[in-house]
Amino acid sequence: MAAGYLEILRTRHAARLLVGTLVGRLPNATAAIALLLFVRAEGGSYSLAGALAAVYGVANAVGQPVLGRLVDLHGQPRVQLPAAVLAALAMTLFACVGTDPLPLAYAAIAAAGLFTPPLEGGLRALWPSVLRDGDEDDRLHTAYAMDAVAQEVMYTVGPLLVTLCVSLWSERAALLVLSAVGVLGALSVVLSPPSRAWRSAPREAHWLGALRSPGLLVLLAAFLFVGMAMGAITVASVPYADDHGGDAVYGWLMAGLGLGALLGGTVYGARRWSGAPERRLRVLVGFLAVCYLPLTLMPGAVPMVLLSVVAGLFLAPAIACAFVLVDRHAPGGTVTEAFSWFVTTFTVGASVGTGVAGPVVQAGGALWGFVLPGAAGAVSLLVLLATGRVLAAPAGGGVVAASSETDPNRAVEPRFSSGDRA
Repeated sequence: MAAGYLEILRTRHAARLLVGTLVGRLPNATAAIALLLFVRAEGGSYSLAGALAAVYGVANAVGQPVLGRLVDLHGQPRVQLPAAVLAALAMTLFACVGTDPLPLAYAAIAAAGLFTPPLEGGLRALWPSVLRDGDEDDRLHTAYAMDAVAQEVMYTVGPLLVTLCVSLWSERAALLVLSAVGVLGALSVVLSPPSRAWRSAPREAHWLGALRSPGLLVLLAAFLFVGMAMGAITVASVPYADDHGGDAVYGWLMAGLGLGALLGGTVYGARRWSGAPERRLRVLVGFLAVCYLPLTLMPGAVPMVLLSVVAGLFLAPAIACAFVLVDRHAPGGTVTEAFSWFVTTFTVGASVGTGVAGPVVQAGGALWGFVLPGAAGAVSLLVLLATGRVLAAPAGGGVVAASSETDPNRAVEPRFSSGDRA
């Protein structure tokens, strides 16, 4: 099962790019818990911590596609590293001044979120240039699956690193250390030959950028609802845990979702898939929606944790399959922006799901909160079913790459047809 992943990691530069991207994204992955712990240590309220986290999230959602477009226009090193440094400086300012004066705290947090570098989209733009040997389509499919699995590992390990820094030093130190580590991760990526040599495809000037692609809009709409499902689960799990053992049970439920995604993504990426990826995506999202439904049974803590593992099984495979289609439908010269829009849409969906689930749970309890993920998953599937022709329409990939061994001014653009293997 691991042979495909090992083959990818043995490819020149692949391990460095993957690890550097994950390390560079740690400040973003840990922002919510790091802010909560810091504000609490400073004597602030949970409401203030939540408001600061919301500002960070909104600024991040705005900044990712904007910075992604700049990467497509000017290359990775010129955008990723300065953005990482600015984000780290803004978070350092917040860590030094705390929440007083409050306007400065909000401004610093907004800047930290806005300048978070689009490393995730940048990595997916680099994969085709790194994986040039052998059956590129199969290797790219495996790389996207490994990428999705690695994200789950990062979101599991990240909070543990925050609590470790807090226990060894302080909440302020956690913010400073993670910010510095993030810059080092970004530096590792942008100094690599693939990142320095990468060039985007020729770009047609259009104010909509990547959003002028109908296929990409379909994917964004579908995964907005997948994000909503995830946000609803995080909220509905709180009252359930309160009735079945408290915070420890909540932690196990969240870990179960991550474990399920990790297992599903690992199995999905370890085999070759035939057929069109748009059809496979509909099947995966359908299974994802069905696997949310057993959560409404709300059994005891141990069976519920097992059901949370089942609920997470098809998340990483669905995301990995969507990555292939995002690449295919991104207009020429917009691939980093397109992937950044995907990340932003999923994040916004999770925020909307959290906001909707709150009053639903307040009015009807945890049961109705767990109904929401299944409903959101069903809507996502309906979007894909209703727009099948749009996704199946032939589209050129948006990735243009030049390896360090070739002239960086010459670009090679891989093209896919709807019948190719993902």
